[in-house]
Amino acid sequence: MVKDDSFIANRVLPRSLKERQREERAELILQAAETVLAEKGYYDTSIDEIAARVGIAKGTVYLHFPSKEDLVVALFEREMVTFSATVEQAATQAVSARERLENILRQVYMGIHGCRAHLFLSLSNSMEVRSRLAEKKGAKGDYMASLTARIGAVMEEGKVAGEFDPDIPTAVMVSTFWGLLSPKAYDHLLKGAQLTPEELVSAVTRIYFCGVSTHSSFQRRAER
Repeated sequence: MVKDDSFIANRVLPRSLKERQREERAELILQAAETVLAEKGYYDTSIDEIAARVGIAKGTVYLHFPSKEDLVVALFEREMVTFSATVEQAATQAVSARERLENILRQVYMGIHGCRAHLFLSLSNSMEVRSRLAEKKGAKGDYMASLTARIGAVMEEGKVAGEFDPDIPTAVMVSTFWGLLSPKAYDHLLKGAQLTPEELVSAVTRIYFCGVSTHSSFQRRAER
């Protein structure tokens, strides 16, 4: 027996709509949480206030996020997804390998310069948040492995193109590049307008790429 199309639609579409509404509500909660956390800090932020900002009951927040720690972890995971998209976009640009890596650093330092980076730095100082993030280490590891592979592929392309020294192991190049992406290492340089993100990118990349570039590649860039 063939089921009527309207019957199938009535059974499937409401479920899809409900899922979309749930995702939209979760995103509204995350947006409100980010705002309240930036205003009040982790310890003075309450689920009650987050719920009030969204215009929903506190119990509804708990349906999406069992605790404040889980909500903050979700913010970190969302940030990781955004960073992954940034790396992917930069890695696929039709420019040299060095320029692609510079663009990744530029995006990161622009983020450090903004208030959102300061929020995540302050949140990471909470013992509760660090504990929950440690529990989520597996998911974070998957993201990191994917990003490491993507950046490593760009560096391999740079070696083939004669930009980077082929004698330096790519794994070492990637590890040292990750060190350049640490917000804590450069936050103080961007505060108080000591350096702009562009000036920081220029200085850091000059130091890094002097070490990994082939002599001919570095010489060509210096002559531009």
